[in-house]
Amino acid sequence: MTAYRARLTELDIRRLIKAADDDERAAAAHKLCRSMDRADLDEAGRAAAHKILRMLAEDAAELVRRAMAVTLKTSDLVPRDVARRLAADVDSVALPIINFSPAFTDEDLIEIVRAGSPVRQNAVAARPRVSRDVAAAVADVGCEQAVRTLAANDNADIAESSLGTCIDRFGASPQVVAALAYRQVLPLSVSERLIELASDAVREHLVTRHAVAPETAIRLAAFARERATVDLVDQGSGQADLGEFAASLNARKALTASLLLRALARGQMALFEHGLAELAGTPHQRAWLMIHDAGPLGLKAIYDRAGLPPRLFQAFRAGVDTWRALQNEGVDTSADAFRQQMLERFLTQRPNVGRDDLAYLMERLDRRPAERDQVGAAA
Repeated sequence: MTAYRARLTELDIRRLIKAADDDERAAAAHKLCRSMDRADLDEAGRAAAHKILRMLAEDAAELVRRAMAVTLKTSDLVPRDVARRLAADVDSVALPIINFSPAFTDEDLIEIVRAGSPVRQNAVAARPRVSRDVAAAVADVGCEQAVRTLAANDNADIAESSLGTCIDRFGASPQVVAALAYRQVLPLSVSERLIELASDAVREHLVTRHAVAPETAIRLAAFARERATVDLVDQGSGQADLGEFAASLNARKALTASLLLRALARGQMALFEHGLAELAGTPHQRAWLMIHDAGPLGLKAIYDRAGLPPRLFQAFRAGVDTWRALQNEGVDTSADAFRQQMLERFLTQRPNVGRDDLAYLMERLDRRPAERDQVGAAA
């Protein structure tokens, strides 16, 4: 670890210990974990990092433990005992680790599956790699959603006998049948069984053996939950008519303060403008003027008219100010790099946002570029 990084870690440890506010400690934990993960640690440095992680895993604040779990979900820095402790925590802490951490053995993952929590079984089934033994456990005792997820995961090594178990248990589920049918490789015996159960479209695929894109398999399997708020924001960025998109969100009661704040924090100013205009019942041009050109009271006036929570106004104010400052610096606000820069600056202001939103924003900040690209492609 370099002297600078050592100094940074030392400062953040002190901040973590002394801070009474959960949000501040969570922000310190996120920064500390990210610093340790990116540092080139020797054996002594890793041992020290493990002590810090064990301390964080025992923190009384859920937000602090979640900050660590999200930041280090794919890291090989997390020792097995810490990963197991986090996996036994509440879902918001456990799921990121269960879904991605390389610290678990097959025995650990099988134990999680057999414990019976559907969301945790699903997290195991969706891992980037699922061994044959773990896949067998999901097939044997997993809930329908977990089996559906396993079947749609082409990085899962599923034995022929386990594929048969999936059909035995959930052959009446069109979603499970479709997910199995669209696996890249299927034994002939399994294909023959599926032909009897599948819809006409899936049966045709089984007969002709056409290759399909992964996104098609995911869509047909229909194993995912309803898209989260972040996906709605991602979809919104590519819409030709953001006014119509905002109206459709509002009709579904999905145009919430949380969605708009998350969009604004990620630099989606156009979606924020159209969303505010929709909620306030005013034309977009007028909303634009009140946000950008009506002095310090314009934003407050349209914010109140939109009926958004007063307690969040300062967070929205910080977002608008951050966006405007970056624009004045000549930053290309349409570039992908801008979104990350916007989010980083927004979070440094410690905006008054809800814990779920803060945890989400920290997760977005810590996503690797490849993960962000995948989310954008899925939308």
